[in-house]
Amino acid sequence: MRLQRALARAGVASRRRAEELIEAGRVRVNGRVATIGATVDPEADVITVGGRRIRPADVAWIALHKPVGYVVTKRDPQGRKTVFQLLPDVPGLTYVGRLDVTTSGLLLLTTDGAGAHRLTHPRFAVERTYRVLVHGRPAHEIRRALEREIVIAGRPVGLIRSRVRPVASGSSDVTLVLAEGRYRIVRRLCERLNLKVERLTRLSYGPVQLGRLPVGKWRYLTRRELEAVKTG
Repeated sequence: MRLQRALARAGVASRRRAEELIEAGRVRVNGRVATIGATVDPEADVITVGGRRIRPADVAWIALHKPVGYVVTKRDPQGRKTVFQLLPDVPGLTYVGRLDVTTSGLLLLTTDGAGAHRLTHPRFAVERTYRVLVHGRPAHEIRRALEREIVIAGRPVGLIRSRVRPVASGSSDVTLVLAEGRYRIVRRLCERLNLKVERLTRLSYGPVQLGRLPVGKWRYLTRRELEAVKTG
């Protein structure tokens, strides 16, 4: 990873401040003065700042039940609430797959870059489960539509399975399992089927389930979940 990112994850400084330290010649990697753009392995390389060795931060994995109205970013130019206001102060923590401001549910965050890559890269086809309340078409029409291939932006949607259940209000409760994470893919799928989304929640991401985690609360992943993330 980039040296400035490694320093930020270790809690030394922000990325911008880390770049300033590198430019000032205060950072060395394996005894040599570092330069901007250098890549390092925090577990193997000896990194020092002002002569003090920097140890890699412990890997953290967090599950958050993101509420509606929060944006998935550290700082929002519009001044909206961000998910990081709900989380502990963990250096280098980054999100794994965004949720838009009007979507709630499971959001994973980690300091493990390799693990985040495994969960987000398209070639791994990690499954995500969503529950969406929609209206606009009868439940039986939605079922039939979901049985056919749905193409968005020139690519078939990676829909693994679905379940559609009518509810008393005339809406339909739809569960979708997707093996992809394109931007706003569930909402785009619903738009393609002429469905209006009333509520959208992510229930799972890979081996991690939202479960009974209350809205706005977070937890560390269990040992079993961590092993599944590493091996999945």
